[in-house]
Amino acid sequence: SGHLGHTIDMNTFLDDPEFAEIIMRAEQAIECGVLPERISQGSSGSYFVKDSKGKTIGVFKPKSEEPYGHLNPKWTKYFHKICCPCCFGRGCLVPNQGYLSEAGAYLVDDKLGLGVVPKTKVVWLVSETFNYSAIDRAKSRGKKYALEKVPKVAKKFNRIGLPPKVGSFQLFVEGYKEADYWLRKFETDPLPENTRKEFQSQFERLVILDYVIRNTDRGNDNWLVRYEKQDDGLNLSDKDTQWTVTEESTIKIAAIDNGLAFPFKHPDEWRAYPFHWAWLSQAQVPFSQETRDLVLPRISDMNFVQDLCEDLYELFKTDKGFDKATFENQMSVMRGQILNLTQALKDGKSPIQLVKMPRVIVERSSTGSQGRIVHLSNTFTQTFHSRKPFFSSW
Repeated sequence: SGHLGHTIDMNTFLDDPEFAEIIMRAEQAIECGVLPERISQGSSGSYFVKDSKGKTIGVFKPKSEEPYGHLNPKWTKYFHKICCPCCFGRGCLVPNQGYLSEAGAYLVDDKLGLGVVPKTKVVWLVSETFNYSAIDRAKSRGKKYALEKVPKVAKKFNRIGLPPKVGSFQLFVEGYKEADYWLRKFETDPLPENTRKEFQSQFERLVILDYVIRNTDRGNDNWLVRYEKQDDGLNLSDKDTQWTVTEESTIKIAAIDNGLAFPFKHPDEWRAYPFHWAWLSQAQVPFSQETRDLVLPRISDMNFVQDLCEDLYELFKTDKGFDKATFENQMSVMRGQILNLTQALKDGKSPIQLVKMPRVIVERSSTGSQGRIVHLSNTFTQTFHSRKPFFSSW
């Protein structure tokens, strides 16, 4: 009758036992009274999830507590909706699908081999610290009371306690700080050349991820950087027989907060939602050969792109509000982004040149082949999106 019994049948990850073990630790911690802690930042209800020892192991974002969800505990979005309905929400995104966007971003990252999104999947969790309606809490108290007073009757209840919430669960990354912090530090204390090249490579992977999923919410505060200087100690040089110090540095990027991606159309109303990394100096450097070798062979293959769309379909269709036509529009935008990215990598362009390319939509042809082997010429129709938002940066 406890929390663990509510969710154990919902969270099955047969293909990823390591992730399943982490979720089990989170469920057991909640059962033992180590409850998720609401994160003060942001405009939605999101939570640090801990294990039984109190160590943070993940970030859970319930569907019902998203920025415009009916149980969002942050009053700012409700105030926004009431007082400024004409500018409410992002008209290019599917409402209350942020948790799928978070999981979908990891899926794209994994398929492309980018390695910048911490593992993220859809899970079910229940906790007293989540935001529930007064009715749900009253029902929970009533059933618990019945369990104590009339156990035989209470056993017939389908569920004892609060209802589980579906949402995205992203593994917690340690040792990272907001990119804005490190970018300012690097201005005054430049990186060693080898580390600078590694940072550029990581940055390019972030660019590719955001561009493919058309992320409308990437500022310098929601991608993270871990930078560590490693001192190898003192080494004797054979040439001058002097002691010298050698240092090696490691740097890694983590792309978090991917809940506002996968639009069903390009932004064409009030705001353009530009990619803020396009103003950085790193965006002016052409994509490296390393990045091109990693990504280009995959996205140049339309069968790979089709497999990616089918994997996203299997994920997105689990939502109760799933609409196949809307999903196909989302994939049309993503295919257009991939088409532009393919051309940009072939032409040796830079990220800033990539984002200035004409916006494209690649729609599935109604008369095209429906098999798994697809060809761009007879299966998809390419169109340019010419309408621009009122406020646009380029």
